[in-house]
Amino acid sequence: MSDTVLPVTGASPYDVVVGRDLLDRLPGTLGDDVERVALLHSGAHPELAQPALDALVAEYDVLVLGLPDGEDAKTAATAADCWEALGERGFTRSDAVVSLGGGAVTDLAGFVAATWLRGVSVVHVPTTLLGMVDAAVGGKTGINTSAGKNLVGSFHEPAGVLCDLAMLDSLPRDDFVAGLAEVVKCGFIADPRILELVERTEPSTLVPDSPVVRELVERAIRVKIDVVVADLKETGGTEGHPGREVLNYGHTLAHAIERAEGYRMRHGDAVAIGCVYAAELAGRAGLLDPATVARHHAAFARVGLPTTYAGASFDDLHAGMRVDKKARGSQLRFVALRGVGDPVVLAGPDEADLRAAYDVITGGTP
Repeated sequence: MSDTVLPVTGASPYDVVVGRDLLDRLPGTLGDDVERVALLHSGAHPELAQPALDALVAEYDVLVLGLPDGEDAKTAATAADCWEALGERGFTRSDAVVSLGGGAVTDLAGFVAATWLRGVSVVHVPTTLLGMVDAAVGGKTGINTSAGKNLVGSFHEPAGVLCDLAMLDSLPRDDFVAGLAEVVKCGFIADPRILELVERTEPSTLVPDSPVVRELVERAIRVKIDVVVADLKETGGTEGHPGREVLNYGHTLAHAIERAEGYRMRHGDAVAIGCVYAAELAGRAGLLDPATVARHHAAFARVGLPTTYAGASFDDLHAGMRVDKKARGSQLRFVALRGVGDPVVLAGPDEADLRAAYDVITGGTP
């Protein structure tokens, strides 16, 4: 099957390419003016970086920087180490960064590129399903602090994204399933066809080289492209649409759970729980019908994702949600649904509804 090129239009246009064995596209994506390239990758999986390094060394002076695994990479200290390494090698504004890894590597590498000399080019090569459908597209970068996840960051669009599905062949099944959370989320917020594919496909056949997975990946990426082109910097949508905030569906609780878990829980697992929570909350607020609330439970569970969580008290999670980026002052704001593909912002929900939805995700009756 030929590669699929998904253009991202706007002030800084670029392409997202979906296919297999795409690393030979790296030099063409970086361009002729680049002399030095910093390859930032997960130090826990150096074998994944070697093919990318092989594709780069013939054309560029390459600096290889291995990062801590997972969310441990997303710290100010790690970013500072990268800045020092770029400075020692003499990186200029005409040089570039390449990220190769999951969502955490993409977020950190994008932040380093955004802040070095106030912005150098970056190309993302996501190696996880989550990275392909979420972190690599849209230009959001960030690091974590003790107060919460992604509270420090910048918007910095990449020069290109290469979603090489062959990278997923060696991805552990649990990590692959976690990535499906963002795919199913895209179905609920914008593309019902995604939900139909998930609901009719035997979950065991959802594997990296299946045509269904490729369609799911491309559809989820298209959802994200459509949203970010319309509202790159999350300034708001039109006619009541939340704009780019819609991509944070389920994330208000998800980030609070991740913080409570010390970032040891997979992001996708937390998002699945968070989406179910948001649906329950919308149902109690009179926005969402019971059948669509139940569909949330069924769709995420069908692909093997968790829909319940009892690892922290309501008060702890409530405190975590209050530092969410969508909050305004003391008022909580959630992306909610009035139906599939019909998102809205739910501001200042009743605490009784918040607690009732929490009771459901701790194992109570929907």
